[in-house]
Amino acid sequence: MKIVRRIGVPPSARGSTTGSTCPDVFELSDGNFAVIGTEATEALERELPADAARADYERIVVVSREALVRAKADIPDV
Repeated sequence: MKIVRRIGVPPSARGSTTGSTCPDVFELSDGNFAVIGTEATEALERELPADAARADYERIVVVSREALVRAKADIPDV
């Protein structure tokens, strides 16, 4: 599995002062997506709806609204 492309704009275009250490979204070679965000499993797990769960190997990650909204145009419909 490899990163194929960034989805959305780079962090520097969203106001990151370092230009590199901000939430980000990537499309992978297998068609899935990877995100860089703030790990928030412990804080949010108890907030999951009754019909949601996570596996031991999964984490809840927070991605800024701006990062996801700016990525929206690059996310394929299918």
